[in-house]
Amino acid sequence: MCRADMPLIEINFDGIVGPTHNYAGLSFGNLAAIAHAGAVSHPRAAALQGIAKMRHNLGLGLAQGFLLPLPRPNAGFLKAMAASSETDPTLTAIAWSASAMWAANAATVSPAPDTADRRCHVTPANLVTMPHRAQEWPDTTRQLALALADSRHFVLHDSVPPSFGDEGAANHMRMCPRHDAGGIEIFIYGRHGGKFPARQHEEASRAVARRHGLDPARVLFAEQNPQAIAAGAFHNDVVAVANEHVLLCHELAFVEPDALFREIRARVPEAEIIVVPNSAMSLAEAIRSYLFNAQMVTLPDGTMALIAPDEAWSSAPARCWLDTLVAGNGPIRRVFPIDVRQSMANGGGPACLRLRVVADPATIDPRFLADSGKLERIEAVVTHHWPESLDPAELGNPALARDVLAARAALCDALDLAELT
Repeated sequence: MCRADMPLIEINFDGIVGPTHNYAGLSFGNLAAIAHAGAVSHPRAAALQGIAKMRHNLGLGLAQGFLLPLPRPNAGFLKAMAASSETDPTLTAIAWSASAMWAANAATVSPAPDTADRRCHVTPANLVTMPHRAQEWPDTTRQLALALADSRHFVLHDSVPPSFGDEGAANHMRMCPRHDAGGIEIFIYGRHGGKFPARQHEEASRAVARRHGLDPARVLFAEQNPQAIAAGAFHNDVVAVANEHVLLCHELAFVEPDALFREIRARVPEAEIIVVPNSAMSLAEAIRSYLFNAQMVTLPDGTMALIAPDEAWSSAPARCWLDTLVAGNGPIRRVFPIDVRQSMANGGGPACLRLRVVADPATIDPRFLADSGKLERIEAVVTHHWPESLDPAELGNPALARDVLAARAALCDALDLAELT
């Protein structure tokens, strides 16, 4: 159980980009993924960019964890569908998808200070609205069951029944005075998305809040603006990001923003809400630059920083706002541009690549916690085994399948995680 003297800190678990990273264009509503459909990807470069981000964050003094790529190609999925590359290229592409790299969709996490039993509660996301992602949760659950195995401090739930779509932390925000203090949890759901589907269902959000034992008075449910979904903000973390007492969001992120902001301020009096007007940055530019998909983090000195994609740094409207944030007297004092271009081309920025867990690091399986030595081992495996390039037309190639499965096995071996092979 959580004790008052336990050193609870935020740990970002980044998804290691898998050797089957490709641009098959499977994610309807994700504009970047559709725009790059059919292009040649670079799995090795993608994984090395992710490792560089983790190394950068460790250098800032932040706690860093990781999650391994899932087994791909998913032979069980193909067998269940009686499919092959000859009979159905789309199903083959689904079986090869490396989308679990975006760990923000792995689960929803409620830290111990928020829950009735003072344990950290975790619900793996079912991701049912996209077939290539709906296959992830069993293997994701296997990893989380290892990493968070200490039942004195963690409760791992089953995913929400698949009638209701749950997209995990990408549609969930937490605000609090400090990471180790009790806070409020904000669940964002969609009802309409115009030409694109709303992926997070309200019923799923409410089920997660109930099963996590959250105080109803400390939980908010807010509808994502259909304009944002229709513009390509398929997850809330494309238009809003929160950290401790700070919320940074686009003006058109929510259906009733003023009501939501009043509720937040009533429950977190120290809340600072920074709204970027649509007149200063259009939804289209917010989605193109992924400004709001930056990681907002608290540095060891207590100040906040944004770990933003290079695309936001090079966007004139986004850069203007970033410069204003840093120059002002607000809580965000620094911006660190980061290169995750391979992920961005598939619609995933810095925040998509990580799952936030507030916990005592001593309660987590150390095999999932990063240090410089482990990152060097991961980098060596990636450099030696990951394909340099991958054309979607190659998906289904038996020799390539053997190579990428061997690559993942080598990573599991290097990290002493043979249970996951």
